[in-house]
Amino acid sequence: MGTVIQLKNIVKKFYIGEPNELEILHGISLEIEEGEFVSIVGPSGSGKSTLMNTLGILDRPTSGEYILDGINVGEAEDSELSEIRNQKIGFVFQTYNLISKTNALKNVELPMLYAGISKNERTKRAKELLELVEMGDRVKHLPEELSGGQKQRVAIARAMANDPAIILADEPTGALDSKTGRLVMDLFHKLNKEKHKTIVLITHSNELAAETDRIISIRDGRIIEEAKGGKKKKC
Repeated sequence: MGTVIQLKNIVKKFYIGEPNELEILHGISLEIEEGEFVSIVGPSGSGKSTLMNTLGILDRPTSGEYILDGINVGEAEDSELSEIRNQKIGFVFQTYNLISKTNALKNVELPMLYAGISKNERTKRAKELLELVEMGDRVKHLPEELSGGQKQRVAIARAMANDPAIILADEPTGALDSKTGRLVMDLFHKLNKEKHKTIVLITHSNELAAETDRIISIRDGRIIEEAKGGKKKKC
């Protein structure tokens, strides 16, 4: 078990050098261990979305150092970053981000297509992943034929496509009712315990955060508290 995410004094500014320059993250330092289930909690405007974009290599920090699974992200070329992102991180979003005209199977195959995996291997793995999230009977369904919870389970299967070191989940239950949200959280617990995935959950819900191993609270672009989670989830 090693450190999979290491942030050292991460600063993120926008409109650099302009009169309305804005600093969103003020020197964030954070380590996440392999196999941890961590939540990052904060109200709107706390900087958690900017932090998520940094963790997901969707945006570069203005200063500071980010080591992801042994790779110094700041030293990588732009062309390398998309490859690192595709191989190392699986994303799950509140809005699912599925391709509307494409069935569940092909949505799950997509990251593997970018990774250059053969068609037979893609199809085989996509079917296995859809079985894992209990969507094996919906492989040919389009997103519009699926409920919110089913879409999110397809999105989780897609996040697992390239067997990433980390799953980054941004408000993954935000658009779901509480019962469906419970199913999605149970699935994250399963992936964490059985597949040993490192999961970072971005949420404004203290109740969901309490289920994770560690709760990192962020406010005004700073980590204000770290607490132990692991409370038994309510069914």
